[in-house]
Amino acid sequence: MIDRLKPYRAYKDSGVPWLGKVPEHWEVKRNKFLLQEVNERSEDGSEELLTVSQYTGVTRRQEQLTGEGNLLTNAASLVGYKRVMPGDLVMNIMLAWNGSLGVSSVAGIVSPSYCVFRTKPHGVEPRFLHYLFRTPSFTGAFKTVSTGVVDSRLRLYPDVFLRLPSVVPPLPEQTAIVRFLDWAERRIRRVIRARRRRIKLLEEYKQALIHQAVTGRIDVCTGKPYPAYKPSGVKWLSDVPANWEVKPVKRHYAIQLGKMLQTRPNNPDDVEVPYLKAQHIQWFSVRTSDAPRMWASPRDIQQFGITVGDLLVCEGGEGGRCGIVKDIPEGFIIQNALHRVRPRDHCRNDYLQYVMSVIAATGWFHALNNKATIAHFTREKFGALYIPIPSPDEQTAIVEYLDAQTAKIDAAIAAAHREIELLREYRTRVIADVVTGNVDVREVAARLPEEPPEGEAELMDTDETAEGEATDDAAAEAL
Repeated sequence: MIDRLKPYRAYKDSGVPWLGKVPEHWEVKRNKFLLQEVNERSEDGSEELLTVSQYTGVTRRQEQLTGEGNLLTNAASLVGYKRVMPGDLVMNIMLAWNGSLGVSSVAGIVSPSYCVFRTKPHGVEPRFLHYLFRTPSFTGAFKTVSTGVVDSRLRLYPDVFLRLPSVVPPLPEQTAIVRFLDWAERRIRRVIRARRRRIKLLEEYKQALIHQAVTGRIDVCTGKPYPAYKPSGVKWLSDVPANWEVKPVKRHYAIQLGKMLQTRPNNPDDVEVPYLKAQHIQWFSVRTSDAPRMWASPRDIQQFGITVGDLLVCEGGEGGRCGIVKDIPEGFIIQNALHRVRPRDHCRNDYLQYVMSVIAATGWFHALNNKATIAHFTREKFGALYIPIPSPDEQTAIVEYLDAQTAKIDAAIAAAHREIELLREYRTRVIADVVTGNVDVREVAARLPEEPPEGEAELMDTDETAEGEATDDAAAEAL
């Protein structure tokens, strides 16, 4: 149905370069004729706390956080927050340029650093503005007129926003547009949720395969269980094949903690070298493209250097997360937030990488690391970690089996992610085409069936909502 939409019969020049031509009967008005800023404050902080993000618009906050990321523990903390009524437009002025604004469907309160706008009587359908202001044309215009040096500190002040022009169809047509876009969005979100469920199932299947192989639940050469098993004596690990060993990592692998950060030369022969830290390591991958630099001696470079095939394991942050170095320029070293692992006795780093992912999935690293302050997966903890050790030939067979199977699963996961990206791009294009008048949806909207309103959970179409909420609100509090 969407692909069969046709343009309007006649267009006119909007007089705004970034808007271009608009339907002949549409108006172009400054936002000040459509909206007014409101500054109503909470007297007791009892209202529901809301948040705004580029992904979901205005929603109820899942956790009540301050700008510093701390939990708000009582209503007194929220006294003076700005009140929001259903239909109000809420804008994070520091992130309006990336679409961090939207119309609220519920009453509540937001950070005092946000701006709240209310539509003027008989002027505009709020949900039409919700769609309009989040299109690339308008977010691009917001960025152009925002004030600041870097993107993360650009501010779109209310007076500037209210001076900007907007395209305004007749009110009944706005209602038809909103009806159509709500219908289209609902269907696109359903497909996105289905793709995300597929990704989750594939990831679970992948982890189950890895777990079965590295714990000996199946013999990868036969696809059947081993003939006999014995107790492993390890909490995270049950019985293991009778011919396997269970030994601490330090018996079969050499572990080197990285170098403490050195910000200036200590000796004449010190040089600046690139180094990797915990943020460069993700499961099964190592990023080297944005490595910072520190000073190091020739001895440091030799002691803490990295070569292809090294397994790099996080000491801090998500302790135990690891990836194998597949390609590395010469001269890189590791900071002391990482361990470098090299195998002894014909063991394999790629086998250990799979084992580490299984241990992480059991939650054992969380129990092992001290979470009371900052989690640290120390060299002592790492070295003392007991793992299953098959023969070298079995390790090779396990790695080759898992490499082949996980490559197929990863390809399917990547394809699903790409489908989600394309769906989002398609949704953005459809919304932009409809709200700027490139296509006429009036007849289609009139034929759409009535549907019950969606719950808030159904409106979500990303996995970044919680993190995005905290980031957006923290930016607002920084004002």
